[in-house]
Amino acid sequence: MRILIFAAALLFPLAAMAQEAPDPARMRADVETLVGFGTRHTLSDTQSDTRGIGAARRWAMAELSRIGDACDCIDVANIARGFDGPRAPDGVQVVDILGFQPGEDSHRVIILTAHIDSRASDVMDFTSDAPGANDDGSGVALVIEAARILSQQKFRATIVYALLSGEEQGLWGGELLAETAQQQGWNVLAVLNNDIVGNTIGQDGRVIADRVRVFSEGIRASEDIDAQLARRAAGGEDDGPSRALAKAVDAVAQEMSGGIDVFLVRRADRFGRGGDHIPFLTRGYPAIRFTSAVELYDAQHQDVRREGGRAFGDTPDRMDFAYLAKVTALNIAVVRRLANAPDAPHGVAISGALATDTQVRWEPVEGAAGYRIHWRRADQTEWTESTDVTGAETTLEGVVVDDHFIGVSALAPDGSESLVTFGTRTGR
Repeated sequence: MRILIFAAALLFPLAAMAQEAPDPARMRADVETLVGFGTRHTLSDTQSDTRGIGAARRWAMAELSRIGDACDCIDVANIARGFDGPRAPDGVQVVDILGFQPGEDSHRVIILTAHIDSRASDVMDFTSDAPGANDDGSGVALVIEAARILSQQKFRATIVYALLSGEEQGLWGGELLAETAQQQGWNVLAVLNNDIVGNTIGQDGRVIADRVRVFSEGIRASEDIDAQLARRAAGGEDDGPSRALAKAVDAVAQEMSGGIDVFLVRRADRFGRGGDHIPFLTRGYPAIRFTSAVELYDAQHQDVRREGGRAFGDTPDRMDFAYLAKVTALNIAVVRRLANAPDAPHGVAISGALATDTQVRWEPVEGAAGYRIHWRRADQTEWTESTDVTGAETTLEGVVVDDHFIGVSALAPDGSESLVTFGTRTGR
């Protein structure tokens, strides 16, 4: 595996760029192609050119390569290793397809993910049809469409387009990529995992086409008990890096004309369930999951069939591709913001006990043109006030530290903003 490094990147102010919209028809065609492989079960055929996960992975790799050839800016590779467990007792080789769009810094990375594998009703059935249109052909189509559009620009950070295998067998593709990121020493700015992002009709018939759920952890899975107690003492349970990423997604959505609303779910994933962002959380990386506002359970993990007039199966006709295009546009906008932003500040420390003003200081961030100080009353969950400064410390006059939460983000010359780092007494 290699990552190309651009010696310099020409950066454009975001407002000046012509923003191409995702194409619902093109994403429908991609989903239908994926469904055409019959099954993409992780244990399915890897040699056939027309059926099984091997054919699907080769098609996806060819699509990313075609996009990369057109822009001469995406290097496509794969990573693989063996896994075994209850859902693969004889072991299986899990292969992740990766497209690297190098930025100025090859180790500052934003990862856009989806899983390419599918399953039928029986998780061990690797021969029956398992179309996996929405779960997770929708995410795969999103990643490919995002690559096509984002490849038209250059960014400070490197973007990794990741199509993962083994999700249904044990989040193994996510584990493999998170493990690789740690081994390679990547500075992972954000992981955007898209899984089930293409339907608007729920199990009870409700139609919700104007919002998407974004799941994020509060207390960090990677923190030891001392760090968790320190976060609780500072009141930062709602402001870890992944929650900061989710809030940034919400802020981007609010700025988009004709876009989609973000429903921030303050939980790492759906109740009792998980996705490929979880292995990143255990390693301390900011990671979130996008999932449609409602789910149609008859179209998840089901053999294609009809019973008593009721249709089962995850097929393209049950998807809403205009909705998928909106979720894709939101992902693209978030990547644009973060890929041109500096790192989030480290060591944000606040003080002001027994005073009516609050002092804020932090470590200078390389490449930052300035900083944005955010604050809110302690009974609020979203930042309500902000001010911009150029130095690495400031005093917020009249802001009582006991009654407010405070954070700091870094700003690029074009205004792109990093994630917000929550301020604590020690800056830890």
